[in-house]
Amino acid sequence: MTLRFARSARSSVGVEWELMLADRDSGELVGRGPEIVDALAAATERERFTVTGELLTNTVEVTSGVGTTVAEALHDISAAVDVVRAHADPLGVALLSAGSHPFAQWYDQAVTDKTRYHSLIERTQWWGRNMMIWGVHVHVGVEDVAKVMPIVGALTTFLPHFQALSASSPFWAGERTGYASNRALVFQQLPTAGLPWQLDAWSDFEGYVDDMTRAGVMADETEVRWDIRPAPRWGTVEVRVCDGMSTAAELAAVAAFTQTLVEAFSRALDSGRTPLVLQPWYVRENKWRAARYGLDADVVVDRSGAQRPVRDHLAEALDDLLPIAEQLGCAAELAGIGDMLEGGASYARQAAVADATGGDLRAVVAHLMAEFAQGRALPPTPRG
Repeated sequence: MTLRFARSARSSVGVEWELMLADRDSGELVGRGPEIVDALAAATERERFTVTGELLTNTVEVTSGVGTTVAEALHDISAAVDVVRAHADPLGVALLSAGSHPFAQWYDQAVTDKTRYHSLIERTQWWGRNMMIWGVHVHVGVEDVAKVMPIVGALTTFLPHFQALSASSPFWAGERTGYASNRALVFQQLPTAGLPWQLDAWSDFEGYVDDMTRAGVMADETEVRWDIRPAPRWGTVEVRVCDGMSTAAELAAVAAFTQTLVEAFSRALDSGRTPLVLQPWYVRENKWRAARYGLDADVVVDRSGAQRPVRDHLAEALDDLLPIAEQLGCAAELAGIGDMLEGGASYARQAAVADATGGDLRAVVAHLMAEFAQGRALPPTPRG
C-alpha cells in the first residue's frame, strides 16, 4: 500500500477542541449537538474554522484553520467558540471541556445518527458506549515524509508530559477514580487506539495500514486512533493524547509545547541526529504513571531507566525550547506551561472544588463552566 503524505508548511499548526454541552442550571449533559451544528452550517461556511458533531450528541468540536502561529490557530478557535456560544446561550446550554464529565452516565447519552458512529458502537459494544470522553488534538506540519515516523517516536518520550499537563478526568460516572486522567485508560480500549507502534520509516506505517485494512480491522488510515499519529491527508503529526483542556489559556500552552517539540525534533533530524525514543515498555509505564498521578508522576527519561519528576523534566524542557518558541512566535503561549506547573492542572482543581463543597460534583461542573467562560484557571470557591 502507498499512502500519500500531503504537502504542508513546516511547523504550521492546527487545533481541534471537543466541547461538552450541558444544561446551564443542572450541569447535566444535553444532546443539542446536531441541532447546533446544523444551525451554524450556513454561518460558518466561509470561515477558517469549523464546527462539527462528534460520536455523542452532547458534543461539538471546534477546529482551527491552518495557522502559521499558535496565536493564529487559537484566534480561529476563539471565533468558533463565540459562534457556538451565541447559539447555545439562548437554549440554556453552557460549554465546558474536560476529559470526562464528573457525574454523567453513559446510558443517558445518545449517539449521533451517522453510519460510522453506529458501526463503531456495534463493533465495540460496552466500551464504545462508554466513550464519554473529550480531548484535544494538535496538528503540526512536517515538510518531509521521511521525518514523520522518527518525530512520532520522539514525541512518545514526552507523551506523559502531555498527559500530565492536560489531565482533567479525575471523576467518572459520579465516582472519584483516583486517576488524574481516567480518559487515558478508557480510550485505549478501542481497537487501533492507545500508544503508537514503534515504526522507523514511512514504509513501515504503510505496511501497518495495509495489514490492518486487509484484515478488516479498519477501513483506512483515518481509523488509526493512536495517542500520537501521522495524519497523511493533512501532512501533519497529530498529538491526540491530551484530555480536553478546561481553559483556552491551557489549550494555547499545550499547542505551543507541541509545535516547539516537533520543530526541535525536526531540527535534530536536519543535523543528522536521531531524537531519543524510549523502549516501548517505558513508554507504556510512563503513560500509566501520568494518567494515575498527573503532574506528581515520576517518569522514565532515558533508555537506562533514569527517572525524574515530570514537573522538573518539563521545566528543563521549557528552557531548552524557549529559543525555538521565540522563533516560532509562540513564546508567550509556551510560558503558560510554567503557569500550569505552578497552579496545577485541571484534575487537581476539580478535586479541590469537590473537597471544598463536600463532594458536590455539580459544583465541579459549575466550576468547569466558569473556567471555560473565563478562559483561565480559577481557584475553588469554598462552600458556605
